[in-house]
Amino acid sequence: MVEGNKTIKEIPSSHYKISEIYTVNPNEFSVENVHITHVSPTELKKISFLQNPKDSVAVCELREAKTLPHFSTQLILDGIQDPGNLGTIIRLADWFGIEQIICSEDTVDFYNPKVIQASMGSFLRVNIVYEDIHAYLQNSSSAIIGTDMDGKNLYQYSFPEKFSLVLGNEGNGIRPKTEELLTDKITIPRFGKSRATESLNVSMATGIILGQIFSEK
Repeated sequence: MVEGNKTIKEIPSSHYKISEIYTVNPNEFSVENVHITHVSPTELKKISFLQNPKDSVAVCELREAKTLPHFSTQLILDGIQDPGNLGTIIRLADWFGIEQIICSEDTVDFYNPKVIQASMGSFLRVNIVYEDIHAYLQNSSSAIIGTDMDGKNLYQYSFPEKFSLVLGNEGNGIRPKTEELLTDKITIPRFGKSRATESLNVSMATGIILGQIFSEK
């Protein structure tokens, strides 16, 4: 399910196909071979996962996920559980032009409505695949860089031309089995004196790291 006219209007130009649209204003859409149902605001609220839905809900067909063989930078998510974090990471990937995210099989489902909503339409432009990431990384020919509190200073690190950036679970970080496959570790240094903040939210950390990576390009 995809909610909101703005994102729904982007779907026809993506790899996804709309099956049905439920909307309070049918005149908003002109999509071939799609059944459009006019609903009242009350009916829309019953369909929607949002507390205050605005305009429309679209039901889309799931697509077959295929791994892209060529990339310069890709993200590997090792057990991300929070839908908001995943949605934000997808949005960040889209912003920085990262075409692919490989998720561990226990990462939250990206078709979760909260993930779709948090991605703000970016899921349409980023290839998201679920894999056994241990097996996937074992066959990798490029650098595998992970985040770790004891890693090298992000701002003094030179990133290679081609690599996978591994981001770990919100509470436990990168699991030991995955950590064994890392070719390097980086960390975001703390500049503040307070020790009250023990760590950064994973999506916040992703934004900081990607900003630094692409400032060098």
